[in-house]
Amino acid sequence: MNWLIAALLVTAAFLFMEFMAWFTHKYVMHGFLWVLHKDHHIRDGRKFEWNDLFAFMFAIPSFLLVFYGVSAGFDYRFYLGIGIALYGLAYFMFHDVFVHQRLPLLKKLSNRYLRATITAHLDHHKPNAFYNYGFLVAPWRYYVEEWKKTGK
Repeated sequence: MNWLIAALLVTAAFLFMEFMAWFTHKYVMHGFLWVLHKDHHIRDGRKFEWNDLFAFMFAIPSFLLVFYGVSAGFDYRFYLGIGIALYGLAYFMFHDVFVHQRLPLLKKLSNRYLRATITAHLDHHKPNAFYNYGFLVAPWRYYVEEWKKTGK
């Protein structure tokens, strides 16, 4: 497969996953599978949460696409699966490592994007304030507010 098409497939899958994460977070995690997600909103320092099962659920399509894509000679499925896996890695690094500090790494990283996106996610965790369902992209107002704070 042409490297440009492969790169486009990886990028498209990665970007599509932000929409899928938003949709799933709003309508599944805060919907009929709230029973698995609600412990994530109780920040009590546990290392493992029922919510962690979602990582395995989301990894299944990526694994299957990579597996069948490799089996077919690295066809389009491989690159879509890689895009999904890269999104999963970005989500893990941002959400679990950076925002919630479930692994004590990356404590000193800071820029406008990170501060705004973290603020949006932490607002999501406030009692009775279930909004801001995205993970890597927050509502625009958070970026505007962060830009005003820094004045640059």
